[in-house]
Amino acid sequence: MMDHATRVGNRLLAGLPPADFALLAPHLRKVVIERDSVLVRSGEQIEHLLFPLSGAIAAITGLPNGQTVATAIIGHEGAVGLTSAFGASAAPATAVVRISGAALQISPAQFLTAQHRSPAIASMVQVFTMSLLTQLQYTAACNALHSVEARLARCLLHIHDRADGGDLLPLTQETLSELLGVRRTTVTHVVCTMRASRALKSNRRGQLEIDRPRLEAVACECYKVMSRRIDRIVSRGAVGLGHGAPARPPSRSPGSRIAGTGS
Repeated sequence: MMDHATRVGNRLLAGLPPADFALLAPHLRKVVIERDSVLVRSGEQIEHLLFPLSGAIAAITGLPNGQTVATAIIGHEGAVGLTSAFGASAAPATAVVRISGAALQISPAQFLTAQHRSPAIASMVQVFTMSLLTQLQYTAACNALHSVEARLARCLLHIHDRADGGDLLPLTQETLSELLGVRRTTVTHVVCTMRASRALKSNRRGQLEIDRPRLEAVACECYKVMSRRIDRIVSRGAVGLGHGAPARPPSRSPGSRIAGTGS
């Protein structure tokens, strides 16, 4: 059998030993995840687990007054709905696709059956939990301590890391307001400031064209620290599962991009 790490585009799955991945493989179905689609809403029953192969998904937390904020950005290094592996049947946050892509889908029951038979799959769940907690911790600190401009730059870089369409990101100012938890007027002001510094080249028709080096200069240190720590957790997790770390393509900026395996 061909080494599945050369075929699977999700780093969590690619890190599993072939025999353990084979427990999941018959039940995995490739699906398209469309931009702006809601994969699951907070408090709703988790019907599917998704392992993204491409694209970017935002975990959105909403407050009773209608305000929202993104608490995590998930791509090919993670999963959606994996809290069901701990027995949670309801989603803790709303998952919204911000960049279209593809994912491997499996039902919670099928995943749990395989997990009970495989310590490696159980360990993979722990690896993802550690990486997600790292992102949640840094996002909370960043939201509390850093400027909206720095936070926007960080958020755009996280999304860009998981996008395959070059430097043009299909994000409206309304979407940015939802991600950052600020008023749209604030987003408009910050976007104008970043255009003046040329970190953003344009924002026509609901699309943002970024200049990545300039955007990295605007972002706070949270971006690189968070990205490197998540990358380290996932890579070490793959080695700890008895599998070599999944091969990763060159990053767009040395040492700064969470990279994935080839699909």
